[in-house]
Amino acid sequence: MPIRSPAIIWPKIPCVGLDTMISFMRNRFLIQNFSIMIFMFVVSMGVHAEEGIPSVSDKVENRWSFLGGYGITHCGLGKTKVQVQSVDFIPRYERFLTKTMGSSWYQGRHSLMIETPLTLVVDPDVAPMVGINFLAGWTFTGLNRIIPYAFAGGGPLYTSADIPGLGSELNGNYQAGIGIRFKTNKNYQFNIEYRFQHISNGGTKTPNDPLNSSRFLLGITF
Repeated sequence: MPIRSPAIIWPKIPCVGLDTMISFMRNRFLIQNFSIMIFMFVVSMGVHAEEGIPSVSDKVENRWSFLGGYGITHCGLGKTKVQVQSVDFIPRYERFLTKTMGSSWYQGRHSLMIETPLTLVVDPDVAPMVGINFLAGWTFTGLNRIIPYAFAGGGPLYTSADIPGLGSELNGNYQAGIGIRFKTNKNYQFNIEYRFQHISNGGTKTPNDPLNSSRFLLGITF
């Protein structure tokens, strides 16, 4: 008889609605650690470039990043009704459009980011999701040890996943996120990033239940 490998079963977790999120955030341990992260971020933001070398030189014109992580929808947030879990791999090209602007800790540079995200939906169906994103970015250049950045934008997205309520294989998405790059002694930096994403077919087909999700990513930038 042929030998079959065991099927991989993705763990089911409770649908993450607003009530669940509130209870989650009330956990004392998480609140303490989140507070420490915010405190460290604020302290780091107080370290101005005048005390050292700026984190992003005006000579840097472009960068490549490779990010990977996990995403999950928030049931009950807006019209999202279905829990969708996914694993993400995101190559990103970033082109700086300006020299350093502004002063103090908020000084920075505008950039254009182009991403080709490759997403594997693992719950409630197993199927790929591919697209292209055009994002406007702002990179803070006035800090020594870390490089905060923010971005927003969107683009088209295709998926063959059988997700109840999505209604169409061709969809659009828009998103906004924040991240931090950590400097090293090498010619690369480590990324940690969070983004909120909205996916829908824009009312072109029925049904059109949007997917509002959070994505947590780690990566490397060259």
